[in-house]
Amino acid sequence: MRYRIPYGKGELEFEIPIRMNVKVIEPKRVEAIQDLENSTYLALKEPLFSESLKDLASKAGTVCIVFTDLTRLCPDHVFIKALIEELLKAGIKEKDIVLLCGTGMHRSLTLEEKRLKLGRDIADRFRCLDHYPLDQDRLKWLGYTDQNIPLFINKTAVDADLLISTGIVEPHQYAGYSGGRKSITIGVGGAETIRYTHSPLLLDHPNTRLGSINGNPFHHAITEGARRAGLNFILNSVNDTKGRPVKIMAGHWQSCYLELVQFAKSVYETPLSGQYDVVIAGVGYPKDINLYQASRAASYIFFAPRCPLKEDGIIILPAQCPEGVGKGVGEQNFFKILKSEKDMSRLIQRLKSEKYPPGAQRAFIMAKVLEKTKIILISDMDPEIIKALHMLYASDISKALQMASHLLNKKSLDILILPHSMLTLTC
Repeated sequence: MRYRIPYGKGELEFEIPIRMNVKVIEPKRVEAIQDLENSTYLALKEPLFSESLKDLASKAGTVCIVFTDLTRLCPDHVFIKALIEELLKAGIKEKDIVLLCGTGMHRSLTLEEKRLKLGRDIADRFRCLDHYPLDQDRLKWLGYTDQNIPLFINKTAVDADLLISTGIVEPHQYAGYSGGRKSITIGVGGAETIRYTHSPLLLDHPNTRLGSINGNPFHHAITEGARRAGLNFILNSVNDTKGRPVKIMAGHWQSCYLELVQFAKSVYETPLSGQYDVVIAGVGYPKDINLYQASRAASYIFFAPRCPLKEDGIIILPAQCPEGVGKGVGEQNFFKILKSEKDMSRLIQRLKSEKYPPGAQRAFIMAKVLEKTKIILISDMDPEIIKALHMLYASDISKALQMASHLLNKKSLDILILPHSMLTLTC
């Protein structure tokens, strides 16, 4: 039988030998929204737990809209257009609207990428800024949280009379679910805030869990950051496996977000029976644009509410990675730190004891995965770089399966295919 999984902007098609036992698990199928513009306008017309955007804007002089970067399949070209139309109707002047890209520690967007993300008319017509987390002059100090986390947030966002963010709500390694508050505290947070929220102190906490926000200290910290920054209103979506919105909600930054999380859980979380020798993890664009992002597939599997891997199980990760490990500061820190130590146990202990920079949290998490699990990467990346990062390279899935069979000393393997591994939480 032939199988397909995402790979870059296309697919990989492959066969698995008949002697193998194969199971495929995907998120719940939900019908995609057909009229995206109309659904967005309806969401803005009937916001949840909030005054209308028009009423909020009537009390404001300046507006900042934080939108997602290229690693998120958020329909910002529709969302931002609709938000701006509502703001202009409310009397906000064009010159008083700023669009701010929530890059976090990722690279900035080029002008053409902003045009692609927002639409040419919007990108050329309005002030469209990138966030620079290392530039202290562009950050505002908001004090410490009750967890002693320093809060530095982009000054343009904090100083706006009305702060709005777009985003998508999907499973997230640390935050439980992305979207809402994360777009502010991390998306336009300072490097120190990102470093502290991603430190082993928070990431090693038993409640910092994929798919969980209850009692989650990471969620608590970034919620507090968004509150202090003055986030007023969100427009977020839950997407299907092709990146098409299946639910759009707008409204109060916290209460609306929690409603979306409950819906997202019903789509992405799936019961699991049994464990497997091999998990084949589909990723696809934009999450496999670089290894920093794509490696999340492996950690999502390993740290799932119920891990689908047997104790000696192997992850096969097809990820195109046209940008290699990644070009941003965080991505480069991930690369330098993960390759710096052959012994993963030693690297974990070292990172626990030192003040590590933003991006190193991905090295910390991947060291935990690689300490227990082998990862076979199918990629356009240089095999020597893959080897330097303690992963195995295979040119295709057939060769990866042969390698796994040899490593496990088994002719017949129990194989789980997760075509959309970052959107499938096994429970």
